[in-house]
Amino acid sequence: MKLLAFDTSTELMSVAVQRTVSGVCQTWQHSGEGGAKTSIQLIPVIQDLMRQADLQFGELDAIAFGRGPGSFTGLRTACSVAQGLAFGAQLKVLPIDTLLALAEEARFQFAPTQDRYQVTALLDARMDEMYLADYAFRGGQWAQSGDYELIRPEALQGDAQRLLAGNVFASYAARLPAALTQRFNALPTATALLRLAPALLAGGAALEPAQALPLYLRDKVAQTTLERAAQKGVL
Repeated sequence: MKLLAFDTSTELMSVAVQRTVSGVCQTWQHSGEGGAKTSIQLIPVIQDLMRQADLQFGELDAIAFGRGPGSFTGLRTACSVAQGLAFGAQLKVLPIDTLLALAEEARFQFAPTQDRYQVTALLDARMDEMYLADYAFRGGQWAQSGDYELIRPEALQGDAQRLLAGNVFASYAARLPAALTQRFNALPTATALLRLAPALLAGGAALEPAQALPLYLRDKVAQTTLERAAQKGVL
């Protein structure tokens, strides 16, 4: 398959292009600083990787992107770029949950040969909270257990045998339950999206460009001036 994938939901901007050359699947990828630079750098990086892969946008089978949860600005950027490129090239988009991509990256890095695998994916949601989802890997397929959650670090529960994977440990390690000791630093990546894409496409998950929408778990992403002042005890 010929695929473009990118994730800008965290502090990492991850982009990858995949195609088969002479019967061999090849991948061109870029990982770099995200955040405020994403809106400026994402399209030039995509164009450069497409040139390296000798691909035109119209030749792609789909555009996969991390739909969230994650950074508000990063998700808006990813959705906008996916929509614009897909509309222009008359392609389908493949929105993929960032927590699923994180779980897949942890599996690939930590236990690529295991056929049975459980992971709790955790992303720093700022404002003293974490995004959370539980996944199980069986027979080459991922299944989500329960719904997405937005919780404080102290509220985390789970089996001590389950792997915790994410970017929360530098900020919240001391506040996580001590019994949950299996911890692995990981982020959602474009190459994880590429590994997930074939099964999702086969399952009919591709959408029209207008449906490239972000997944938010928090309705309110910022505090007002009065709220910040009250929190500091000014009022």
